Amino acid sequence: HWLSMHVVLEKLWERGHKVIAVIPDATLLMKSSQSFTIKTYSVPYTQEFVDKYYNSIGEKTFENTPFIEKFTFLLSNMTELANMFSSSCRHLLYNEELMKYLQDSKFDAIMMDPVLPCGPIIAEYLSLPSVYFMRGLPCTLDYKAAQCPSPVSYVPRTFMASSDHMTFMERVKNLLIGSSEHLLCYLFYLKYEYLASEFLHREVTIPELFSKASIWLMRYDFVFEYPRPVMPNMVYVGGINCKQKQPLSKEFEAIVNASGEHGIVVFSLGSMVSEIPMKKAREIADALGSIPQTVLWRYTGEVPPNLPNNVKLLKWLPQNDLLAHPKTRAFITHGGSHGVYEGICNAVPMVLMPLFGDQMDNAKRVESRGAGLTLNILEMTSNDISTALKAVINEKKYKENIKRLSELHLDRPIHPLDLAVYWVEFVMRHKGAPHLRPAAHDLNWFQYHSLDVIAFLLAVVFLSLFISLKCCLFCCRRCCSKKGRTRKAAKSKSQ
Repeated sequence: HWLSMHVVLEKLWERGHKVIAVIPDATLLMKSSQSFTIKTYSVPYTQEFVDKYYNSIGEKTFENTPFIEKFTFLLSNMTELANMFSSSCRHLLYNEELMKYLQDSKFDAIMMDPVLPCGPIIAEYLSLPSVYFMRGLPCTLDYKAAQCPSPVSYVPRTFMASSDHMTFMERVKNLLIGSSEHLLCYLFYLKYEYLASEFLHREVTIPELFSKASIWLMRYDFVFEYPRPVMPNMVYVGGINCKQKQPLSKEFEAIVNASGEHGIVVFSLGSMVSEIPMKKAREIADALGSIPQTVLWRYTGEVPPNLPNNVKLLKWLPQNDLLAHPKTRAFITHGGSHGVYEGICNAVPMVLMPLFGDQMDNAKRVESRGAGLTLNILEMTSNDISTALKAVINEKKYKENIKRLSELHLDRPIHPLDLAVYWVEFVMRHKGAPHLRPAAHDLNWFQYHSLDVIAFLLAVVFLSLFISLKCCLFCCRRCCSKKGRTRKAAKSKSQ
């Protein structure tokens, strides 16, 4: 999440803004910068713990464990993660020296990834307009907090790995997951809700905190994301990490040129996977040896003994620059959003091996567009990998589809980075964007769904029917009584 946010901060600094980044002293990928000031705060865990924790997530994805065991691990992992980050948030909020510095600095705006809601709490405390820069919140809480319609009939829920054209059973599953989201999010954010109420000295809810955002900068693009309703203060900046191609170093240029007419394949499973079980690594190596292309594999684990001659193991890759090279034929990726957008920007068909999180959803989006193939990392065999690779390299439809997506994505009036910077500066200039805030935020759920209006109209209808019925009954009784009296009078005269 930091990688693309860092790009925006650099651009803001270039435009003359003073930028202060507040980060924990033990963190993933967040390093010092020459462009802006870094303020750190202490947390109750070490850098070694963070590195070990994230590496364990990567390692666990390759273990084919029973569902119950996997679910138990996921639950305990989420609990540990929630405890770790809520503890980190508490250490920030109650760091008196840092909080005083933030209060005295009189900032114009605060920019954050709100997936962990420490930022929204600080924004509320400092009364600052906030810009959310994000990939998404759990349980589609981002759209709910923005009061954005999200029909379960065609908007797949997170981790569903479905397209927007769902089968009946997928819609059933989507409805059930959508119905349970409220409870899941409540449990996930419960500690933050207590912490926010304690720190702000009033009762607050997490959706209420999230709803205060001035602008939501969403790292999506409708070339990749399925079409759906959005609110006026939601700005899509997908592909913000796509950079202009830089010249390759002599080392990489030599490797690419040596690949000949067959070209290269770029292979990376992301920064959180440092090692793969040897059995799986051997299967991957076998598959890579079955294609004529040179494969540049970013891998830091133990070298598989069957590594073929056409595979180059490297600890680091200039990924975007390699994908932009005309000799690149395919991209093997875990389906992280940064890698997927780089694949789309550079029109490279993909073989996706999703590991965890939203990567399954990302892979489904690419596959549903016909721009790649998805493999199950636990069940895939050497033959599966080889078949998928040969398909995306040799079958024209994959290249044609990804090229079409790339053309659509790049055909825009303004680059996503410039768009993001514009909206941050807009919020700074105007102290927020209240004119984009829908009135739905001021309604309770009863009013939002017009249940009070419906109840009133039903009452009017029933009252009208009741009065009409009473009038009819009254008229009937009067008519019957008149007939009765007429008959009696006629009878007495005849006597």
